Amino acid sequence: MFSYIQLQADTIANAASNVLVEKVASNTEISVLDFIFKGGFFLIPIALLLFYTFYLIIERYLYIHKASKIDAHLIKDVSVNLVSGNLNMALSIAERSNSASGNILKEGIQVVGRPITEIESNMDRAADIEIGEMEKHLGQLGLIAGIAPTLGFIGTISGVIKIFYSISVTENISIGNISGGLYEKMISSGSGLIVGIIAYSGYHLLNGKIDHFALKIQKQILEFVNIIQKS
Repeated sequence: MFSYIQLQADTIANAASNVLVEKVASNTEISVLDFIFKGGFFLIPIALLLFYTFYLIIERYLYIHKASKIDAHLIKDVSVNLVSGNLNMALSIAERSNSASGNILKEGIQVVGRPITEIESNMDRAADIEIGEMEKHLGQLGLIAGIAPTLGFIGTISGVIKIFYSISVTENISIGNISGGLYEKMISSGSGLIVGIIAYSGYHLLNGKIDHFALKIQKQILEFVNIIQKS
């Protein structure tokens, strides 16, 4: 009889404990948005940098993707007209391509008849200009990759300073007081690192596309010079 009563008491105690745990868990649950907002003031500039990073990556990707297209038939059509001596038609074909490679070929066609070194030099300068246009604003991505994590770190440090100031005033050194403030401020560091990683990745991926274009355009310049020498 005693063991039965003890079993019933244990069952009731466990049930009460489960209810209490569920109640505490439900009271401590917060949404993702509320969790992010606990990061403090420094999340505002970090969020602005995130949106600007996405804008830069998308805008630069679309521009580079369009400008770096090299039509395989372009150099063939230009070479046919160069061989036949129809420079105006070759120039017109290069202009109609509306691409970086077309602009570079146009600069070469305009100085046909001059020494090969001058033609090469003219086309190299045109290639440098086109690559410079592609690289425009990419330096800002590199800057964001360094600034965003730093802002997050500053946000965390400022939060830690506030926590220790509060402890010095209230003399409350409970684990809950310290850990509660720390996890909120660590959100700032985590957010800054995420933005920095996105900016860093975008910077190097876009530079990789530009380097790939630079290699292809050098091959095209060499092919153009060979055509001029043979004609």
